[in-house]
Amino acid sequence: MKKKIINSISAGTIRQWLDQDKIKPWQYHSWQKSTDPCFVEKAGPVLDLYETAQELSQQGHAVVCVDEKTSIQARKPLSETRPAIPEHSVKVSDRYERKGALQLFCALMVATGTTIARCFDNRCFVDFQVFLSNLFNDRVCKGLKSIHLILDNGTTHAPKQLDKWINSLHLSFMVKIHWLPTHASWLDQVEIIFSKLQRDVLTPCYFQDKEDLELQLMDYFEYLNQNPKPIQWSYTKAKMLEKFDSQNQQKLAA
Repeated sequence: MKKKIINSISAGTIRQWLDQDKIKPWQYHSWQKSTDPCFVEKAGPVLDLYETAQELSQQGHAVVCVDEKTSIQARKPLSETRPAIPEHSVKVSDRYERKGALQLFCALMVATGTTIARCFDNRCFVDFQVFLSNLFNDRVCKGLKSIHLILDNGTTHAPKQLDKWINSLHLSFMVKIHWLPTHASWLDQVEIIFSKLQRDVLTPCYFQDKEDLELQLMDYFEYLNQNPKPIQWSYTKAKMLEKFDSQNQQKLAA
């Protein structure tokens, strides 16, 4: 109508067209394209590690993804949640009182699916050091020959300081850091754990205070570790190279 193609049209007609073409503009899915010019060079070794994690584990080499989920709010509802009844969903109050926030650090053992998690009040390099120290001293690292540590370039991870600090620990095993390409956190398998945590625990749950929030978070990770399962990762190095080779060929042709 704005372009003067037609004088008028009903909402029902639009709805019918959208339904026929299976188009759902009211739904959205976010995506992000990495701008790192060295994407292939950085992502390739990480994808190789994912494919060989089981074999490496049997040889005493662990592949470990680490990241943090920031500012998890402890929100106390001002009205009670109403349970679901036939033909009606759970009703959750939109009004709540903020009771503080926690920073969750988590490590995922790729070969087994085991997680190591801990909450902090802040999110800085000192907290990250404490978390890594706990990880390196955890029973899951006992007897290892090496750890392949997969990280993004977040400031908390202090890319310029981390190697030197780890070397100062004089660990019984070697730690090799693999930095992900910029804007490619989706390559970190622990993000899948965070997504599951968001669905299973944080949405739309409320908590009495930070202590209650931390308790439920730790209970959840304890539950996951009762029956850990490796993530079925489908994005392989071969798929990545096929896509990028195709793009390079198109550029050359142009």
